[in-house]
Amino acid sequence: MQLKKIKEEKQIPLEYRDTPIGELIRYQNLMGDFKTYDSAQLLVGMCMDNRKQLRIPENFAYIIRTGGANLRYSEFKVSYAIAIGNVGHIAIIAHDNCGMVNLVSKREQFIEGLSKNAGWERQRAEEHFMNYAPMFEIDNELDFVAREAKRLEEKYPGVMVAPLLYTIDDNMLSIITE
Repeated sequence: MQLKKIKEEKQIPLEYRDTPIGELIRYQNLMGDFKTYDSAQLLVGMCMDNRKQLRIPENFAYIIRTGGANLRYSEFKVSYAIAIGNVGHIAIIAHDNCGMVNLVSKREQFIEGLSKNAGWERQRAEEHFMNYAPMFEIDNELDFVAREAKRLEEKYPGVMVAPLLYTIDDNMLSIITE
């Protein structure tokens, strides 16, 4: 996988340039002037991480935030945005230093945190982690979001899907290519 950070208009790939995906990149990376929207132009699937904030105008996008930008368990919401919201573009945004990578290494912290902060018995917290961690752990941010974009393109062949990476340090989007 390779990253292409967009720092100027001409770096936006032609296939995205005149689409809502291109607009998203302009708003976030190039400080593009906001337009007014009456309805969503695209769906953004991104991680729930609190360190990420998109710079977009009101009504521009449906946004689904879930650990690792994993939309496997949000497909009805994706279908809703396409069917009812009429969106024809999806941006799947991973980010660097994602907590869903190597989730198993956070097992003890997770269990202790649920016990302390939620008042759960240790056994309940352990079972909860063991039941759900395998569903949400991702191996590598870039590989995962590229596969997720491909999966969604196959499921919704009439929809353009772009895999992107959000860099925490500079708040910029990069396009992920193979």
